[in-house]
Amino acid sequence: MNSSVSRRAPALRALVGISMLALSGVAMKIKQSRGLRMQKFGIVLQAALSLAFFVCVEAHAQGVQPYPNAITTREVRSKTPMLPPPVNIVFTDPDFGSEMVRVTDENMAPSGSRGFFVNPGGLIGAWSADGQKFYVFGESGRGFAFGFDAADMSIKPLPGTAGGEGLSIPLRWPTFSFVDPDLMYGTLPNAPLTIASYRFSTSVITPLVDTTKCGTEPPLASHVYSDVVNVSRDDKRLVAAEGAKEFGSYMFVTVYDKHLGCRWYNTQTGQIRGSWGASGQASTGDKYLVNHSEISGSGRYVRIGVEHFGFYVWDVATLNVTACPVHARPDCAGYSAIGHNDLINAPGEIDEMNTLKRPLGDLTRFTQLVHPLPLPHLWGMEVRFSWTNGKLNDYAPVCGTTTSYDGDPSVKQAYDGEIFCVETDESRSTIWRFAHNRAAWDSAFFYTAPLANISLDGRFLLFTSSWDNQVGTTNTGAPRTDVWIVKLD
Repeated sequence: MNSSVSRRAPALRALVGISMLALSGVAMKIKQSRGLRMQKFGIVLQAALSLAFFVCVEAHAQGVQPYPNAITTREVRSKTPMLPPPVNIVFTDPDFGSEMVRVTDENMAPSGSRGFFVNPGGLIGAWSADGQKFYVFGESGRGFAFGFDAADMSIKPLPGTAGGEGLSIPLRWPTFSFVDPDLMYGTLPNAPLTIASYRFSTSVITPLVDTTKCGTEPPLASHVYSDVVNVSRDDKRLVAAEGAKEFGSYMFVTVYDKHLGCRWYNTQTGQIRGSWGASGQASTGDKYLVNHSEISGSGRYVRIGVEHFGFYVWDVATLNVTACPVHARPDCAGYSAIGHNDLINAPGEIDEMNTLKRPLGDLTRFTQLVHPLPLPHLWGMEVRFSWTNGKLNDYAPVCGTTTSYDGDPSVKQAYDGEIFCVETDESRSTIWRFAHNRAAWDSAFFYTAPLANISLDGRFLLFTSSWDNQVGTTNTGAPRTDVWIVKLD
């Protein structure tokens, strides 16, 4: 990576890690298997699924049809060449017909740096509860908030800003409240172990808890950092991985309940303590370091991400910690997203679009959401999910993006380089298709992946794209990316 970019954007490296949790073994598997047709056993399996489900492919069972105008057929749709439109002008995707708008461009970068912009990624709540605000990250790692009018998809300046500028958010790794559209949570820039809230209407920052006072063993040192703060659907519980200077090396998972207080898990010693819940040793004897933690919408479970392993699920009020490794059953590889009490992941088996859903309380009991899988089976694309709306309801559609693992921009089969949503109620299989994301992933520049954030009502999706490398470069010669919104209809 360009050393200047690396020096100026260390926070963004961890940010993109929020959504980029696929591990080296999976990456190798995809690279070695690109374009591979499925094995005999897979053919037999998919033939059976085709007979059972072919009549349901274009049907829906989410109650009222969530996306009545979306394409659900499976034909290959080539990507029409298109120049990047200007900011804040609604346009139509030429291949799927969805309305879209560009949020950022090089003129919005500070001090004429022509810096890149990215959206926060699926782990973070990037949309306010009422859908009238969202935020993006600049190259420096600072968050910038904008107003949004769903009626005409116009981007609005918030009070205190001028022109098309975003409002600078005074928190680290901010995430919107699920219940109060005026509120965000994060940690303090000068005290990264203090969880705080920020209210837009008053510009008031309110510290909620200093986690150095949560009684961790050993005590948290004031000079270490925390990761993203993640919140349950009722805002009552917040979680953060803490206790390291570098991303991927956290040793504490701390849960703060607004009524009950702190609870923590030392992943190096296995100790679990706090002012509520069971105390003692975790049910697993595994010792590990943490990259991210994410709380379920219900507040009952925490997913604990671990580099080059997979993840663990902690039933927070108990000592129960369950491993979900990448290289063994129950198919826990790939990117994942958490809902109210369920988890969805793309395991990297049989086909790139293979999508599994499972309860966090029983990781071995999973259901295949996409059936039958496309033919021929390919592993040339990686899938990244956004399911913030799933924290409200495990049956809300999960949405995602696909991008070529090696940066190949070509479209070989349906869903390549697309933005889509998948039905999750498990009774039928529907994939709603909305647009080509036009992202050009470059492994030397971590921020070029098409990260995505869905609004809580499931109607709009933020995503990152270089628009087929047409939005220019930074002053250091690194590729630029901008943030875009697509209407899901």
